[in-house]
Amino acid sequence: MPQILDPVPGHNSKIVCCYVNATSKIQIARITNISNWYFERVVFPGQHLIFEAVPTAQLEIHTGMMASSILSDMIPCVQLQVQDSSPTLPSWVPMHLAAKQKTKPELIG
Repeated sequence: MPQILDPVPGHNSKIVCCYVNATSKIQIARITNISNWYFERVVFPGQHLIFEAVPTAQLEIHTGMMASSILSDMIPCVQLQVQDSSPTLPSWVPMHLAAKQKTKPELIG
């Protein structure tokens, strides 16, 4: 069952983003740089996280360890923006990955 998206309060400009946990560890995805909004989700290994954000949002990735977690990455949400449409790629592929696919067709498949 898909998760209900937390609406971004007071922002007209929203983008749909996709983050994939490509590690073997549980991660916590957070957005904390948007005033009046806090976003946090657990992302399991191999899981795709689809969410709405504003273009200025930064996704923090915290990787879980035994009793703690470390901030392992900060990704601008515009880099995770879902591509609108493509005849060859699924619509959930982030735009920056789709651009790589177009320049390196040997990776498609």
